[in-house]
Amino acid sequence: MSDEQTDTGTGWPQPAGPVRPGGPAGEPDPRPDAPDPDELSPLAPQGPADGEPAGEPGVEPVDDGATVDLSAVSRPAEQPVVGGEQAVAGSDGLAEPVGESAEPVVAGRSRWSAAGVMIAALLALLGFTLVVQLKTTSTDPTLGATRQEDLVRILSDLDARENRLQQDIRALEDSQRQLRSGEQGRQAALDEATRRADELGILAGTLPAVGPGLTVQFDSGLKPISANRVLDAVQELRGAGAEAMQISGGDRATVRIIASTYFLDGDNGSLMVEGRRLSGPYTITVIGDPATMRTALNIPGGVVASVRGDGGNVTFGEREVAEVSALHVPIKLEHARPVS
Repeated sequence: MSDEQTDTGTGWPQPAGPVRPGGPAGEPDPRPDAPDPDELSPLAPQGPADGEPAGEPGVEPVDDGATVDLSAVSRPAEQPVVGGEQAVAGSDGLAEPVGESAEPVVAGRSRWSAAGVMIAALLALLGFTLVVQLKTTSTDPTLGATRQEDLVRILSDLDARENRLQQDIRALEDSQRQLRSGEQGRQAALDEATRRADELGILAGTLPAVGPGLTVQFDSGLKPISANRVLDAVQELRGAGAEAMQISGGDRATVRIIASTYFLDGDNGSLMVEGRRLSGPYTITVIGDPATMRTALNIPGGVVASVRGDGGNVTFGEREVAEVSALHVPIKLEHARPVS
C-alpha cells in the first residue's frame, strides 16, 4: 500500500490526508455539525463480512461466480412515449399514455371500422336498388296520365272480354257433355262438326257473315291515311273481339280481311289490300260487340288519336245487323296437315 493511502480496516483503501475524527465504537461524533448516526446507518456502505473477499464498488457477489451490476438494477426503466407524453405499462402489457389528452388504444379498431363502412355501403346500395325496382314496376306513365272516363271504358272492355270468355267456356263444357252422352252422342258430334265448319268458314273468309257490329270510316286530311294506321285499326278490332271484317274504298271495291291479309301504301294516297288497289275514304265493316270495339279504338294514343294527329278524322256507326259479304278465295295448304 502506498504512502498516500491508509488501511481503514474495512477493506476499502482510504486516501491520505486528514482523517475525520471519530469516537470509539458506540460513541457519537464529538463534532457539532456531525450527522445523526441512525440516519447514516442505512445508507452507509456495508463492508464484507468476516472471511468474505472484498469486491469492487457497486458489484454484489453471487454464489455461482457471476456479478450483478447494482447500478443497472437500481436504474428505473425508460417509459415509452405516446403522442409526446409519457406512457406506463398497463396490467395487460400494453402501453398506456399518461396525461389528460391520452386515450386507451383499442386493438383492431381500424380493421372493424373498414368492415363496418363496407357493410354499410352494400346495404345502402341494396336498398337503393330495391326502391328503384319498386318504383319502376309500380308506375305506369300511360295509365297515370289517363282520364277517369278512359279508365272506365278500359275496365268495361276488360269485363266484356271476360264475359265472352266465360260464355265460350260454358259452351265448350256443354258440347263435351253432349259428346259423352250415349244415344245423343252421334247427333251431337255431327252438329258440333257443322258448327265448327261454319265458324272456320267465317274466319277463313269463305262464308259470308251477319250480326251486330260497327262501321269505321277513315277520312284523310293533310296527310293520306297510311297502311300502318289501317293495320293498327284491324289489330285493335281483333283484340276487342271482332269476328269478321271487310274493308271498302271510295270506289266501292271491297276486300275481305282475314288473318293473312296485308296492307301497303299505294300511289297518290291509295291503299293496296291483298294486291288490290283501294282509294279513300276507307270504311271497315266489322261484326262484334260495338261498344267494346269502339272503346278499343278510342284509347289514349290509339288509332283515332293518331289519325286525328295527322289531320284526318274517324267516324263510327253502330249496326244492329252488320253484313260482311265479301269472300276470300280459299287458301290451298301445301305443307300443313292435320294431326290424326
